[in-house]
Amino acid sequence: MGKKQKNKAKSSSPITKGLIITVAVIALAVAGGVYYLWTSSVPVNENHPVFATASNVYILATHNDQGYYYDEQSTKTGKKSISSTNTDPAIHIAQGTLVALHVINEDKDTGSDQDLNIDAFNVHTRHLKYFEAQTINFVADKIGTYSYYSKIHPEMNGTFTVDP
Repeated sequence: MGKKQKNKAKSSSPITKGLIITVAVIALAVAGGVYYLWTSSVPVNENHPVFATASNVYILATHNDQGYYYDEQSTKTGKKSISSTNTDPAIHIAQGTLVALHVINEDKDTGSDQDLNIDAFNVHTRHLKYFEAQTINFVADKIGTYSYYSKIHPEMNGTFTVDP
């Protein structure tokens, strides 16, 4: 075989360096996506993923002339009810429900940091600046009534009830 034939045989190979790099990049992207989906589907009070549709609960941390308070906005019925009168609300969820708790700091009056904690379900937000939000997923797996509260503003509290 001459030199021209050997070079021709080398260049006609279907596996090129560019193809190998492309496949490696795609494999890394897929692996990263799978890792993200896997870790983001693990609720804070579980050690395994829960693949279910979450019940969304929106809690606004805010302030008025009476002081700091939580306000709940629910989408359980598919329609968003904005009451602005449900201060430090009592929230009811069925046992076994995957809850997506969305906490939003809407304290534009004082600009104070806000937080929310439910010790029974290992729910603890970071300190949220004005208009910052954090979503925490957890499974409402224990029947009973539990308090939620703010470490920053002790007067902010409410109850979270898990119904059978």
